[in-house]
Amino acid sequence: MAILEVKNLSKNFGGLMANRDLNLEVEEGEIRGVIGPNGAGKTTFFNVISGVYKPSGGTIKFDGTFITNLSPDKIAELGAVRTFQRVALFPNFTVLENVNIGRHLHARETLFGAVFGMSKHMEIENLEKSRKIVDSLGMTEHQDELASNLPYGLQRALNVAIALATEPRLLMLDEPVAGMNPTEKAEMTRIIRLIRDEMGMTVMLVEHDMRTVMNLCDKITVIDFGEKLAEGLPQEIRENKDVIEAYLGAEDIVA
Repeated sequence: MAILEVKNLSKNFGGLMANRDLNLEVEEGEIRGVIGPNGAGKTTFFNVISGVYKPSGGTIKFDGTFITNLSPDKIAELGAVRTFQRVALFPNFTVLENVNIGRHLHARETLFGAVFGMSKHMEIENLEKSRKIVDSLGMTEHQDELASNLPYGLQRALNVAIALATEPRLLMLDEPVAGMNPTEKAEMTRIIRLIRDEMGMTVMLVEHDMRTVMNLCDKITVIDFGEKLAEGLPQEIRENKDVIEAYLGAEDIVA
C-alpha cells in the first residue's frame, strides 16, 4: 500500500520551473532513493512534500490524507518528517537532551494532565523513549556529550535521531551521507536500514553518493530538469541509458 502519493506535482519560482508534473508513489516499508544531477529539483521536491514550499500545481497524499497545502508542523504531526542537508542541533545540549527535545510533538500537556500530574509521567516516558533511540542508533556512550563536541558523522546521526524522536511513519533524509568518510557512510547506511527493518518506518532519501543509493534503496526515482526521468530497481537504473547520459556517463552509476 502506498503511504505517499504525489500526482502531477509542479513548483514554479517566477519563470523557473523547478518541478514539473512529478508523479510518485512510495510503498509503506520501502527505502526510496531520489537522485539526479545538481540543480535537478530534488531538494525542491522534498521541500514541497514537507510543506516548506507550497506547490504550484498537483496533489500530495500521505497515509490517505491530502497534505498539499498543510504547514510543515501539521505535516510532521501526521508523521511525515524530514531532515535537512545542514545539521541542525542544539550545540550546548547533550546528545540525550537533543533527542528529548525532538519529543516535543508528543508532549502536548492538557489541563487534566497538569492538574493530576500527568505531565511528570509524560516527561519520564519521553526521556525513556529518547534513551531508547540513542541506544538503538549505537550512541549510548555519547549520550552525555555535548552535541558540539561530536565528530561530524555522529552529528549527522544525532540529526537523524532527533527526527526519529517525533515518531515519524515516513522519514525524508536530505543527503544523509554528504561529506562523510567511508566508515561514517557505512554507519549511516546501517542506521537507515535499522530505521526501516527494526523501527518499521518508510524512508525516502535524496543523495548524490551513488554507491550508497544503489546498495541501500529498494527503488530509485531519477529527476532531471525538474521532471521524472526514470524509476525502477537499482539494477534497472544502473543500466538505464537516459540516466547514464544525464550523469554524463558517471562511473558511479554503472559501477
